[in-house]
Amino acid sequence: METLHVQTDTKQYPVLIGNKIITDLSPLIEELKPAVTSVLILSDETVGALYMDKAVESLKGLNQPVHTFVVPGGDGEKSFSNYYNSLTFALEKGLDRNSLIVALGGGMIGDLAGFVAGTYMRGIRFIQLPTTLLAHDSAVGGKTGINHPLGKNMVGVFHQPEAVFYSIDFLDSLPLPEIRSGFAEVIKHALIQDEEFYDYLKGEISDLSDIPPEKLSYILKKGISIKAKVVSQDEKEKGLRAILNFGHTLGHAIESESGYGTISHGDAVAIGMRFALQLSEELGDTNLHYKEISNWLKHFNYPSVPSKLDAERLLGAMKRDKKSTSGRVKMVLLEAIGQPYVKEVEDCTLLNALKKFLMTDKEK
Repeated sequence: METLHVQTDTKQYPVLIGNKIITDLSPLIEELKPAVTSVLILSDETVGALYMDKAVESLKGLNQPVHTFVVPGGDGEKSFSNYYNSLTFALEKGLDRNSLIVALGGGMIGDLAGFVAGTYMRGIRFIQLPTTLLAHDSAVGGKTGINHPLGKNMVGVFHQPEAVFYSIDFLDSLPLPEIRSGFAEVIKHALIQDEEFYDYLKGEISDLSDIPPEKLSYILKKGISIKAKVVSQDEKEKGLRAILNFGHTLGHAIESESGYGTISHGDAVAIGMRFALQLSEELGDTNLHYKEISNWLKHFNYPSVPSKLDAERLLGAMKRDKKSTSGRVKMVLLEAIGQPYVKEVEDCTLLNALKKFLMTDKEK
């Protein structure tokens, strides 16, 4: 087991990475001060069927009551109704200000459970127990929230967990599309901060369905370390943390305009990264090897932009993104691999770039 530490202005907490480390969950809970009075494990139907019994079993030594609540699966379920239902269940079970929520699942559950914890009785503690590769990004950093029909992650709070338990054995059941979705965020971390890590990924990972445990552990550690370093310097996204949105401005627009759950978060971000790379080359007069990186992403079967989406529609969604200011779109671009910057881009420039990108994307 390896332990990383995330340090922000408001909290320091460990990220534990290893095989079958869920056995360490109960001892950590017992050490929390003030003492935990009850535990609520929040999960979705898919993950709950696989791992809820194991999670409950790991907590059987606690003297406090352990409750479980399951919501439907899928990013479309990161909704007001499931937020409300989770709060209602917590109230019915008598959770108090010293209770603890455990988020058992992928990014959707982590965001939902974290938001429930961050707002229940004005904030109670929670622990992330991620079960997807994608959650290596969402489980660290304290961003929590739910989707609104007009935009992704538009309602939420910053609420840091007490700990993150990344038990690698939970990834064994992931289908290939879920692995691909998570790997997109791994690529993002490499592109914005670490060219050597990018070279490692290109040289060492050729088949997403067969990543050896030692390489998977290394990938997780590197990705989490990169995010932790950024978050430690800018917890609430006032400046530097914005670079973590590389690929997300168009990615979120594609997700919302396609209908949440129609395209995976990672697939949408991969499209967004390709667009950001192409735009970076056009605006910065630099060679980022867009075609090479684009072909590499295509090798892993990342999709093209859904055919029903057009440039005007996507631009409208990008202007509604929470990172936009007064309707002006801010893009995370690259000067070089590992050297990101944020630039406000004029609507006409973005629209022309989107039209060009969609045209070339549909030709492939």
